[in-house]
Amino acid sequence: MRIIFMGTPDFAVPALVALMEAGHEVVAAYTQPPRPGGRRGRELTPSPVQREAEARGIVVRHPASLKGAEEQAALAALDADIAVVAAYGLILPQAVLDAPRLGCLNIHASILPRWRGAAPIQRAILAGDPTTGVTIMQMEAGLDTGPMLATLRTVIERKTAGELTQELAERGAQLLVGTLRDLKYHRAVKQPEDGVTYAKKIDKAEARLDFTTSAEQVERQVRAFAPSPGAFFELEGERYKVLAAEVVEASGEAGTVIDDALTIACGAGAVRPVTVQRAGRPAMAIGDLLRGRPIATGTMLQGAS
Repeated sequence: MRIIFMGTPDFAVPALVALMEAGHEVVAAYTQPPRPGGRRGRELTPSPVQREAEARGIVVRHPASLKGAEEQAALAALDADIAVVAAYGLILPQAVLDAPRLGCLNIHASILPRWRGAAPIQRAILAGDPTTGVTIMQMEAGLDTGPMLATLRTVIERKTAGELTQELAERGAQLLVGTLRDLKYHRAVKQPEDGVTYAKKIDKAEARLDFTTSAEQVERQVRAFAPSPGAFFELEGERYKVLAAEVVEASGEAGTVIDDALTIACGAGAVRPVTVQRAGRPAMAIGDLLRGRPIATGTMLQGAS
């Protein structure tokens, strides 16, 4: 098939690679424009999809918008059979949805209609969902409302957002390739009207650990925001990112350190950080942190919202 690929972050890269390896012709890759980055935050950094596409000799386009007639005409001129969208980051106008002969398919990181929207993986972890998955969906004008062609489910267990993103990216890529191979046999199924939830974009302020909630909820915060932006607490004006933590059976005043292993009391139960990162330093095991920076029992941490 002649395919237009539309994606931006690491999540989208396995799908692009899988399409190429399956023998499809990717006629162009659409992605977000390069953003300031690098060590000083000033260098324009291309997206993961742009880097992968350029390495494979695929034409890359990164318009700021697809609302203009000129951009829409340029996309239609590619004469594609289908477009594949994976975390692209731009709304597709109806003219774009209609341009490919077979329309546009989306790889969405949840089992729809649960967690429509921008951050389905993080929201599923925060909500304590036991399972999530990937949906291959026929796109329409609504926000992740289109009919479904295929789904694949996986357990969340104690996976971080980073781990779950990688797993769903890889499994979604294979589900996509299989769906395209047998496209004529896939019947588009309307999404159920019951069970709709929305995964709003993550606000960095949500990563501040709230020790007034239960230990289970704090541990979910840690996993939902690992590796980025990183759940955190503050101590004496310094931010400590908690990249892994465990729930322990203990109690005390919420937000208080209750032993010399940095066990922190929560609204119910307690959590113990396992991996922590201080500002400007590499991540380290909690024992290594405490050897260089002891935190006394009874210390009140600034983490509650």
